[in-house]
Parts: sequence; structure tokens; C-alpha cells
Amino acid sequence: MLRFLTAGESHGKGLISIIEGIPANLEINSNYINYHLSRRQMGYGRGGRMKIEKDSADIFSGIRFGKTTGAPISMLIKNNDWENWTEKMAVDFQIAEVEKITIPRPGHADLVGVSKYNLNDIRNSIERSSARETASRVAVGSVARKFLELFNIHVGSFVESIGGVYSKDNFAQILFDNIQPKNFNAWNLSKKADQSSVRVLETEHENKIIAKIKTAKKKGDTLGGTFFVIATGMPVGLGSFVQNDLRLDADIASAMISINAVKGVEIGSAFGNADKFGSLAHDEIIRNGKKIIRKTNRAGGIEGGISNGMPLIIRVAMKPIATLMSPIEAVDLSTMKSVISRRERSDFVAVPACAVIAESMLSLVLSKFMLIKFGGDSVQETMDNFNSYNDKLFDRVKSNFRKS
Repeated sequence: MLRFLTAGESHGKGLISIIEGIPANLEINSNYINYHLSRRQMGYGRGGRMKIEKDSADIFSGIRFGKTTGAPISMLIKNNDWENWTEKMAVDFQIAEVEKITIPRPGHADLVGVSKYNLNDIRNSIERSSARETASRVAVGSVARKFLELFNIHVGSFVESIGGVYSKDNFAQILFDNIQPKNFNAWNLSKKADQSSVRVLETEHENKIIAKIKTAKKKGDTLGGTFFVIATGMPVGLGSFVQNDLRLDADIASAMISINAVKGVEIGSAFGNADKFGSLAHDEIIRNGKKIIRKTNRAGGIEGGISNGMPLIIRVAMKPIATLMSPIEAVDLSTMKSVISRRERSDFVAVPACAVIAESMLSLVLSKFMLIKFGGDSVQETMDNFNSYNDKLFDRVKSNFRKS
């Protein structure tokens, strides 16, 4: 079973990532991981923290001579900003007078955190709930992504909207209503998006979004948005309908909603389908050579909790960041009086980064389900099982029904 853990605080010494269950002999190095860590830090509208940190993974265990050993893989991402926070975040004992934070930010984990954990300083809630933790997820997610690439499964993303600014081209409808060509590759889509400072697919759209972000900056406000995360090269049969916790779509939705500030997840054209007749919502099944495929992909690649071989298409909604430079009303917990909420250093928009994080989370989910389905202590064993299953799938279905 594939699983991962992260640890660390936003302004602590660093972030620790552990991933367990990756088979032996997967070729990977720190350059590959660091490349995807750098993608997480990109995007117009990011805050001052991105100028301080240059994330890189220091691999501690589980990789030798550029190959996984089958043991847990552990990594450390150091926080460069720790030098400025050594007194505020001291581990053993308090070495200086430190301001105690008592004013929570609406929309953040500040108030619920101190309420749940019985804390008397919001700083303790801020540090772990911060989106800084997602750097750890990208580190372990990059290992999972590399594993998927062995099977020609590619993950990518692009931003659909920021601050309600959409493209004149409805890329979503193109994804849902057409059979994708054989060379359709989600990673190629991501590379195109990466050329944009806000990870959109069209220059005119980019310019309109940047103008909206500039307006938000002037107002001391923040913006959210929507994005798509996609996986191509998917096999048939990942997931199951026999139990709720074995459904692929349920695990994907959980992974996406676990990302900071994500409030909505849609698989396929789910909300659009809700307004249509069933005859216009479902995907007709046709024969294509030795494969059975769908004419369209409104289901987003999953039926009955199981992958159907079509590209996975997930749409995600991220709310505006909760830290505002023009703060709104809150309550000072030390006096219980109404005040203006506290400011913290933050981004104005992080939708492009969120999409990259979602790629990693999807990679982790898909790698887990690949190993549930195909097993293997080494990548060679997993590959043999995968190839055997796919080579015989269509013939097996034909044979079963002819026998009956």
C-alpha cells in the first residue's frame, strides 16, 4: 500500500516528507523532484515568501545510485526563512519575548485551530495549517508521478479562471465532448500552461487575468479561481464499486479537497450534467479496433468508481486566500472585542500553484490504485502484471460473454 506523511511548520527549520510503498528500481533523482518543486513556486501574484525560498529536496533515504530500493523514501526541504524565525519558533525553550497572536483571520484555520487544540497563541495554528506544507506533497507526489510515467500515464493541469475571468474558448467543453486523439498527453498540456505566468492556455486570457490581479493588489484583496487537473494513458479497472473506500473518484475528491483553500471538486462535467437529460449527459460506448471506448468523456474517465480508460478530468475550485492586506472584521481573543483581523505575509493569488499541487495529489492517488491493482515489489514486477492485464483485457471480455 502506498502512503505518505509530511511534517514541519511554515517558519520552522524545514519540511519533512516520507513516502512508503514505491517499488524498487524506479529511476529518479533530486533534479526531477526539484523541477516540480520549482513549478509550485511560479505564478503572477505570489507573495514575498517565494523570493526567500528556493525549494529543493534533500533525499535522506530510500534511493541509491538513482534508483529506489523499496524502502521508505524520506526527504527534507529546508526553510531559508528559518534564520529570521529562530527565536519565534525555538524548539526547546523560549529564548526571547515573542508576540502572542490573539486575532484570528476569517476563512483561515486560526480560530478553529486554537479552539480544537486548546492553544493560547494562534501562531501554533498558523504554522502547520499554512500552505507551505504543500511543498512536501509536491516532493512525494513527484516520486509518484515518475512511477506513473513508466506506464505512460501522464498528469497535467491548467488554470480555467481566476477572479471570475474565463477564456472566450471553452476548453472544458472540448475536453468533455470529444474523443481525445491518440497523442493527447496531459503533461504536454501542463508544459503549455507553464509558459503562462498564470498557467492559462491563451495569451489574451492571461492579460485579462493579470489586470484583475493588479486590481486586487491595489485593493489589498485576494482572488481564487478554478483549474483542471487531468491524467491521460489511464488503464481500465482502477478502483472498485464494492466498498465506498475503494472508489477511485472518492479518493480523488478527498485528495483534492485536502489542499489548502480548495472548496469544490467536480469529476467530468458533473454540474453541467445535472441540468441535462440523461441522453445528453452520458457517454455512448463504441468499438475502436481492439478497444471499447466512449464517444465523449462527460463522466471524466470514471464510471461506478472505476477508471474506464478515458482521460481523467477533474475540475477544482479554490477560494480566495484568507489573508487580506485590507482586513475584515474579527474578534481579539484576549479582550473578546471586535477588531480588524490580523495581517500576515501572503500571496494575492495562488491558483496556478494550487493546480501544480493537485497534479501531485492526483499522482499519489493513481499510484496507490495502480499498486492495489497490479502489485509488485519492483517496478519490473508491476510492469509485467500491468502488461499482461492490458494485453488480454479485450479478448478476455469477448471470451467471457461468448461462453455465457
